[in-house]
Amino acid sequence: MYFRKMGAACMAGAMTCTAPVALAQDQAVADVDPPSAQSDAPAQWQPLAAEGVTLSLSYTGEAATNVSGGLRRDAAHAGQVYVGADLDLDRMIGVDGATLHFAVTNRHGKNLAAMAIGNNTSVQEIYGTQNTHLAILTWQQSFLDGRLDIEAGRSQANIHFLNSPLYCHFQTNSACGNPTFVFKNSNFTYFPASSWMAHAKLHVTPQVMLHAGVYEVNPDRKRASDHGFNFSTKNATGVIVPWELSFSRDSADDWLPGHYILGGWFDRGDYADPLRDDQVGIAILTGRPAATRNGRSGLYARFDQQLTRPDPASPRGLSIFGVAMTNLSGRVEESRYLGMGIVQTGTFAGRDQDTIGFAINDQRFSDLAMQRMNAARVAAGGRADIRRHQYMMELAYGLQVNPAIRLSPNLQYILHPDQTGAPDRTRNIRNAFILGFKFTVDAMRLLGQ
Repeated sequence: MYFRKMGAACMAGAMTCTAPVALAQDQAVADVDPPSAQSDAPAQWQPLAAEGVTLSLSYTGEAATNVSGGLRRDAAHAGQVYVGADLDLDRMIGVDGATLHFAVTNRHGKNLAAMAIGNNTSVQEIYGTQNTHLAILTWQQSFLDGRLDIEAGRSQANIHFLNSPLYCHFQTNSACGNPTFVFKNSNFTYFPASSWMAHAKLHVTPQVMLHAGVYEVNPDRKRASDHGFNFSTKNATGVIVPWELSFSRDSADDWLPGHYILGGWFDRGDYADPLRDDQVGIAILTGRPAATRNGRSGLYARFDQQLTRPDPASPRGLSIFGVAMTNLSGRVEESRYLGMGIVQTGTFAGRDQDTIGFAINDQRFSDLAMQRMNAARVAAGGRADIRRHQYMMELAYGLQVNPAIRLSPNLQYILHPDQTGAPDRTRNIRNAFILGFKFTVDAMRLLGQ
């Protein structure tokens, strides 16, 4: 099934994942090695495969510069080293259906959005948790001939829920690897900031799957000093429970694969009120700590569908995807999110593994967020005319240089950047045009050439 393959890919290091930008809880999962790009690639170098050990070593780099707009012109690069291993415990010690997953990351570099744009969403999804970090340490167990799959240990919600390989053909953190709305409006945990968790997938039929999880909410796991090796639950404030019901067509008999998902979350952790302080004033004006709240929920519907497949032996084809998200309860930053995109795999003659794609999304700010931003602007001497909608879009080309190296130059545009990073500004931040460049190297595949 599609979701099992997604999870396995992330665990094996075929995916790298992100964490928050400096301005907001803005995270994602970054697909280092899109499946379409590796459909007929040679095998990775795996010296311990016979012993049941699959190793991963990869690097993702993302550069960006705003050639116009934002607060000022600048450039930044962010990157991640991913080191991981999957241990087949059946082969190693005879535990049927069991796998142990382990991964460590090293994040480094700078965030252009924080430096020069001032909006709440990064244009480099790989930025966040800038240190060496234990990202994954989980036991995965299969039951009922593979129909039930349970995983528990130290991991994150965003590599298990609300992601698709299509999202990370792009560099923008508004879409890759998860729609940004969920991080603005909940304690949805994000890679590589690991915490205690468990999730389970039940394949009701070959096409229908129920998926639910529970993840510890602990502000200590988001601290810059946290390295992931502290397993204490001290200071945890609750849990977040994501869920999904999906219908998938992705078997060998399906000519045009597609996935249709209804999902949501129940957040039972503490969070900061987006407007009020602990004395019911407007926190951004009083300078007092934000009021602490507890309990939020949200709902989403999403899909991806391949539209064309001229040759079943080739990855060439056109696919589309879409996401609609809304808040159901709680005091939140954004009231809804709409996103869509299109990806063509196979571009020019002889370039069957290259891709070209376009994605666009609309983030609508809540009344509470609008009150906060307008109050700050008026206090600074400006007018209460903050734009309610922020639109982010990207045009990206993915060039598969060889089985191990992929380059992705991209153009991004932000229409009506919010001013989360510059609350005292008296006029709107100028629309930003960004040149981006993403590259990925699968070192295990490079060694196997």
